[in-house]
Amino acid sequence: MLPLALFVHVHVSVLLAADHLGARLDRLRDEKGQTSAEYALVLLGAAAIALLIGAWATRTNRLGRLLDAVFDNVIGDAR
Repeated sequence: MLPLALFVHVHVSVLLAADHLGARLDRLRDEKGQTSAEYALVLLGAAAIALLIGAWATRTNRLGRLLDAVFDNVIGDAR
């Protein structure tokens, strides 16, 4: 009788483990769009930082001075 009880116990344990694994796989499948959402948030954050830097550079006229220095350097090297 013991081998039959052991067989039933092992069989039930395997079924429970398979059910648990299936539930975990279902949760992983539900998160398919999460990566796209994370990329979108990173892109929005990068765009916000770029806008802040652009506004700061325009307000302080540093962008104009930087471009003037770059063009003067390029024109000076071309002569």
